[in-house]
Amino acid sequence: MALLRDDYPPFGEGAYPVTYDVAYPDMRRNKWSVGLRIFYVIPHIVVLFFIGIAWFITAVIAWFATLFTGSYPASLYPFAIGYLRWSLRVEFYLLLMRDEYPPFSLEP
Repeated sequence: MALLRDDYPPFGEGAYPVTYDVAYPDMRRNKWSVGLRIFYVIPHIVVLFFIGIAWFITAVIAWFATLFTGSYPASLYPFAIGYLRWSLRVEFYLLLMRDEYPPFSLEP
């Protein structure tokens, strides 16, 4: 996704380069906390909207740089990884896969 890997997916003929394993919790959630999550992530969605626009512009620049130089620009790579990491954290929180409120950060 987003030109961040050079490997072609194996489609069942080998190991995938990324895996995700999660331990399912044995706890019950409060109905109010589940219902209010959509309101809790509104600040994240607003910030990620503008960062997403910047990421799209840098992804287009990186695409042309990769096309002409053959490598992804090292200065744009941490920003792209940070944006995707942050958006996945918010998505996991919103989809009830994580209970910790996501931080406002591009850092791991």
